[in-house]
Amino acid sequence: MQGEQKYVVDIDDALREHTDMVYKIALSQTKSSNDADDVFQEVFMRLLTHSHKILSQEHLKAWLIRVTINCCKKHFRIWRRGDAEIVEEIPYFTPEEHEVYYTVQELPQKYRTVVHLFYYEEMSIKQISDALKTRESTVKSQLFRAREMLRETLKGEYGHNAQSV
Repeated sequence: MQGEQKYVVDIDDALREHTDMVYKIALSQTKSSNDADDVFQEVFMRLLTHSHKILSQEHLKAWLIRVTINCCKKHFRIWRRGDAEIVEEIPYFTPEEHEVYYTVQELPQKYRTVVHLFYYEEMSIKQISDALKTRESTVKSQLFRAREMLRETLKGEYGHNAQSV
């Protein structure tokens, strides 16, 4: 088709715009800043070699999320370590957010992923479903179960008023 503009990924712009998102997803999945650094590098190296496949800015974000999650899974398959170290200090969290963050980190990976994408990346259920290549009903179920687990765990920390999770 004539007249169609091909989307060209500017790697510098992609790095500037998506660094925080990719790193935070990698950190939430690996629970280790060193492992998150490795995953981060792998994701952007893949972007260098696959940037010609990106169709739009929205596609770039979804692609980065999917590749980050896949790289985390690959990382775990290859390295099969015991308990990963949890990053000790996350300075931009309030004490309450800090406790919730670490409680989220204790969730099983599939729940941790949807919670991170929904609350921290502010993605819709449809966007999460597209990024993870799963049904919207699956994402909704995983969010529901994750909230229930968080509510139960945080109940002891914050009294019986853990309804805001």
